[in-house]
Amino acid sequence: MKKDLNINVHHLTRVEGHGNIVVNMKEGKLEKAQLEIVEAPRYFESMLKGRSFHEAAIITSRICGICSLGHQITSLKATEDALGLEVSEQTVLLRKLLINGATIQSNVLHAYFLAAPDFLGVGSVFPLVSSHPDVVVRALRMKRLANDIGDIVSGRAVHPITPVPGGFTKIPSVSELTEIKRRLEEEALPDVMATVETMIALAGAIPKFNRETEYISLRNENEYAFYDGQICSSDTGLVSDTEYRKMTNEFVVSHSTSKHAKVNRSSYMVGALARWNNNFDKYADGVRDAAAKLGLTGVNTNPYMITIAQVVEVAHCVYDSIAIIDKLLTNGLKNEKPNQTPTKYGMGIGSTEVPRGILYHEYTYDRRGQILNANCIIPTGQNLGNIDDDMKKLVPEILDKSKEEITLHLEMLVRAYDPCISCSVHMLDVDFIE
Repeated sequence: MKKDLNINVHHLTRVEGHGNIVVNMKEGKLEKAQLEIVEAPRYFESMLKGRSFHEAAIITSRICGICSLGHQITSLKATEDALGLEVSEQTVLLRKLLINGATIQSNVLHAYFLAAPDFLGVGSVFPLVSSHPDVVVRALRMKRLANDIGDIVSGRAVHPITPVPGGFTKIPSVSELTEIKRRLEEEALPDVMATVETMIALAGAIPKFNRETEYISLRNENEYAFYDGQICSSDTGLVSDTEYRKMTNEFVVSHSTSKHAKVNRSSYMVGALARWNNNFDKYADGVRDAAAKLGLTGVNTNPYMITIAQVVEVAHCVYDSIAIIDKLLTNGLKNEKPNQTPTKYGMGIGSTEVPRGILYHEYTYDRRGQILNANCIIPTGQNLGNIDDDMKKLVPEILDKSKEEITLHLEMLVRAYDPCISCSVHMLDVDFIE
């Protein structure tokens, strides 16, 4: 067994943004095992100060090119909460459909293009184009459909334009929704089942590792919580999202330009596996059957299984999208004018589940409808402490492996969280003492 180990992965690949894995062991003592975030802060909260409520969601959608829709909807919810803007059932249904589309797109991207190469022992997706062309085409087809949902419902798949405070500036037509439903039933459902079979075949390559932690997500007693709900901790239960600061407790660490977060332990997990652990009873029977085939039954404490939980969510989102479109068509589409007449001014909070976990936006507006203060807490930032804690437990357990194998296990661990590193580095308040 090794007594000395030094690993330095400079700029981990197949993740969004820049992060380094650093491990140092001397004479059998683990001195360091951590993910160092080296991105510069991006100051989106400062950019929002003085901006009108009409601009906030457009600006914050630029925080991320992958979760732009999630940031936009969370921003809209925070603005509506602050200004007392009520929205219609149709608006909520269309937003839920958008969240499903964004989740399918992001989860498919991660499972097929970022994680699967590890399971197959290749460095990227490109060798799979020749060795597994049908699988790559399937993944692209699923992503295309997910992007088309964004195009049709929100004007474009990246940085949407039709969702605004109080509603939508344009809604899809009956024919457009009917065609999306047909593709979900005839293309997406078979592709989901094929994806489950593909992941079953690859499951043997998922490392066996377990570490119990605190799992935090939204929970809604009426549905699988993506759009709305209370904050759920696997340790302490439910609280309102108005208590989100007590459920994040961000703090600065020396090895990361992104803050870390903790609640009841030294760290916690958000994302697909946390959502599964807190909400698996809200899945339809068919989705739970698929999950069982993939090895997800009840609470799971293996962080490498985040990818599998993402695949299960894709199945849920396809079924749920069909049901949402059915409800929209049954209710009849209405050309509603967005409700943009404030009934109050003050502080508002929005929380939704984006692919990497629970996302919070908080804004305070003055009586002109301009932002005084803003705060955005990103899922990846919440996960960083948990990744470090996973590493500290993992390294001593795999010291019998070669340095190359240990490095791969660590890279796979970080990639399993599907980190969106650039998004996680938000503004730090600095006081200069002269």
